[in-house]
Order: sequence, then structure tokens, then C-alpha cells
Amino acid sequence: MTESLPPALRPNLGDDLGLLTSELVTNAIRHGADGRDDDLIELVLWPADGHYWLAVSDPGMGKPALAHPGADAENGRGLLLVDHIAAAWTVRSRPTRGTSVVAGLSYS
Repeated sequence: MTESLPPALRPNLGDDLGLLTSELVTNAIRHGADGRDDDLIELVLWPADGHYWLAVSDPGMGKPALAHPGADAENGRGLLLVDHIAAAWTVRSRPTRGTSVVAGLSYS
């Protein structure tokens, strides 16, 4: 996904975009897809309003939410990372089926 950024922005946004993509795709696979052949995960990246926006969509109907796991918990911190790295993020239901998580990285 980092290769999709303009070369001048890769040093500033590349690592954060890679981490956002990894966390959101992992969540989509774990919580949004049930393994059927028509369970596709969609990634879209676009620039707008001084941000690069990443949307990761899956067919699941659940609504991701921030968790506050205990210090010795082995998972549950993905959206905390997203919340910390992204300038803004939201969860949206898709018109026919599924959920999208959209996160923006500021480049201005």
C-alpha cells in the first residue's frame, strides 16, 4: 500500500500507512469475514483535504469499537493504534452489506 503514495510522501507517511493497513486488514479478516468465497475485503486509498484516506471494508455486520484491554491481554489494541496514528477515523455501515473503517493520515 505504501507504494501507492507519491514518492515525496513515503518517508513521512509510509510507516504509518503500513501499520494502519495491517491493523485494519487483520481486523477485517478476524472479525468481518467468515471464510465464504464471496467474503472479500476491499481496500481503497485516496487523497482529499490534506489527508490520505484509507478505507478497509469487509462483509461483516459488526461495528468495531475501541477496547481497553488489560496490561497482560494478548490482543485488543488494534483500534487503539489506529486512534493514536490517524488524524481522524470512523466506522460506516455499507449500503448493502458490511462495514468500512476509514482512517486519515494528514500530509499537510
